[in-house]
Amino acid sequence: MTSAKPKHHTINYIELPMTDAAATKTFYGDVFGWSFQDYGPQYMAFSAGEAGIDGGFNGFEEAQPAVAHGALVVLFSNDLPATLAAVEQAGGAIIKPIYDFPGGKRFHFTDPNGNELAVWAE
Repeated sequence: MTSAKPKHHTINYIELPMTDAAATKTFYGDVFGWSFQDYGPQYMAFSAGEAGIDGGFNGFEEAQPAVAHGALVVLFSNDLPATLAAVEQAGGAIIKPIYDFPGGKRFHFTDPNGNELAVWAE
């Protein structure tokens, strides 16, 4: 987890549920270039250096499954169409194709675990 002292009342870590560690590593590695630190077969962490915030994927039984319409993690891309193509090529499901919103464009997808995330560009 993070080695720097967390700042009071800031988002410090994001944890997502995981059902398939191998598929998760392949998907996020291929699409976003993330690497992972394994903490046993049921948990792996990613770093803020690659992802923008420290976080992890939890595959333990007590981890709650992905919840539709819960908190939405939004990633940034310099090339939205290329990122959408990479998500599709890696097996992600596009659930909202690229659309305009105030400030830019974005799309939503589900990862191999069923988690919904979005990607935006200016």
